[in-house]
Formats: sequence, structure tokens, C-alpha cells
Amino acid sequence: KYSREKNEPAPPSKREPEAFRMEKLNQLWQKAQRLHLSPVKLAELHADLKIQERDELGWKKLKLEGLDEDGEKEARLIRNLQVILAKYGLDGRKDTQVVDTNYLQDGTQDEGLEDPRLEKLWHKAKTSGKFSSEELEKLWRELKHHTEKVREYNVLLETLSRTEEIHKNVISPSDMSRIEEEVLQSRHAELKDKLRSINQGFDRLRKVSHQGYSSENEFEEPRVIDLWDMAKSANFTKKELESFREELKHFEAKIEKHNHYQKQLELSHQKLQHVESTGDREHLSRSREKYALLEEKAKELGYKVKKHLQDLAGRVSRGRHNEL
Repeated sequence: KYSREKNEPAPPSKREPEAFRMEKLNQLWQKAQRLHLSPVKLAELHADLKIQERDELGWKKLKLEGLDEDGEKEARLIRNLQVILAKYGLDGRKDTQVVDTNYLQDGTQDEGLEDPRLEKLWHKAKTSGKFSSEELEKLWRELKHHTEKVREYNVLLETLSRTEEIHKNVISPSDMSRIEEEVLQSRHAELKDKLRSINQGFDRLRKVSHQGYSSENEFEEPRVIDLWDMAKSANFTKKELESFREELKHFEAKIEKHNHYQKQLELSHQKLQHVESTGDREHLSRSREKYALLEEKAKELGYKVKKHLQDLAGRVSRGRHNEL
């Protein structure tokens, strides 16, 4: 038994009881653990599934009260889950299997960006001499974030195309209710917004990789930069915008704390693998304990960051659509 444990290091999370209240999410979680994702990716997935579970349980309550008549909230939940499946390579497609690269392991990796244009920008930045190692790490995070935005857009576009195909085949245009028309229109508007954000993001990345980072940048974290760009074009009063800016500063600090714990988790995992190969039982027990604590912290902070992001994005989205 001990020799098998030594040969097959198993982080503590693999032996935990049911992680979720919903069986389908437990099944996804178990499947993900068989895919050999890194500890950081697993902690991120855990947070994504927790948010999904919270939203699905909330929707079930609404449904009992008859508050999702057009089915749009249910459709959104299904789309969100499809985005999660694609993001972590859980949808069984070869072309979406996640290449689990991590800047920490060695700062020269450029696989996993899925777009030759981004890989070109990354190569240019790495060889330009304009970036410190911290700035390169920041740029890598921004490029990965951009990749995820594009992947999410493609999943949403595909599901919208399928929905429209079904509507075309099943319902004649005259039968389509006004509500269904509005739902499809709002999904087109949402995709348009996402595409605009992707294009703006790429222009910004191209500029940064050519010129380096400017000290005038208000925010550094890609998700915060996106929210701030959207907020500036929303229908906020000057006072509301100022208050939103302050909240984004707090949000960015929360993300930095989460990034710190992700790095610690990655290092702790590397150390655990090393200790497991040397076989010092007492040292192994301490390393596993530390690893388990860091893993919990990364999951907890990941959930808080995603929940906060969801709240902030919802507010910006309402502010933008109020003006339409």
C-alpha cells in the first residue's frame, strides 16, 4: 500500500467526500480529477462549479415560484455550464483539451494561447528586452485571459447558432412569440458586446507587447481592465463611476491575493511531489497538510473572486443596457 502511494502521489483533494450538492457537478469534478489538471486549475474549476451550483439552486427556487417563464435563465445556466466544460477540456472534444501551461514552471512557454497572433505577440514581448520578469508574468496572464474570452465567445456563438437552427426547423416565424424574439435579440446583443471587448482587448495587448507597460495604467489585472472599459461606456453618473472605480480597486486587491495563493499552491505541489519521491514519512505528512490548507484557501478565494466578478459584471451590464 505504501509503495503505491509513493509511486502515485495523490493530493488530499482526491479523497474528499462529495464536493457538491448536485450529482452532475460531482460527476464533472470526479472526471476533472482523472484528467490530471494542475492543482491551480482544479481549484479554479472547483470555484466555477460552486458558482454554477449556487446559480442553479437559485434558479430552481425561481422556477417553483413561476419566475422563469421564457426559460431564459435556464438557457443561460446551460450556456454557462458549456463554457465551463470547454474551459477545462471536460466536453470530450479533442480541440478543446486544455493545455495546462503555467508561467511559473518556466517563463518561456507559449503553447496554450490557441491563436498564432497571440503567440507572435508573446514571442515579440519576450525577446524585446522591454519587460521585467514581473511584467512578463503579468502579460502572460493577460494573454491567457484573452484566450479564455475568445473560447467563451465561440461556445456562446455555437449554442446561439444551434438554438436558431432549432427555432427555424421547429417554429415558423409567425409562431415565434415576442418573448422568444426578444431573448434571441438580447443574446445577439450580448455576443456583440463580447466581440467588441475581445477586439479592444487584442488592440491593447498588441500595443503593450510593442511599447511595454505604461506607468499611467490605472489597473493591471485583465478582468478589472475589462470591467473599467465597459463601465466608462455605461450609463453611469460621475458619482456612480467614481464609486465603481473604488470598488474595482478593492476587487483588484482581492485578485492579487488570490494570485498569490495560486502561486503558493503551485510551489507547494512541486515540493509535495519532491518529498513523495524521497519518501520521508514525517516530512510527507507535513507537506500534505500544508498543501491541503493552501488548496482550500485557493478554492475559497477563487469562489469569492468569481462571485464578486459576477456581481460587478451584472452591474455594468445593467448600466449599459439601461441606455439602449
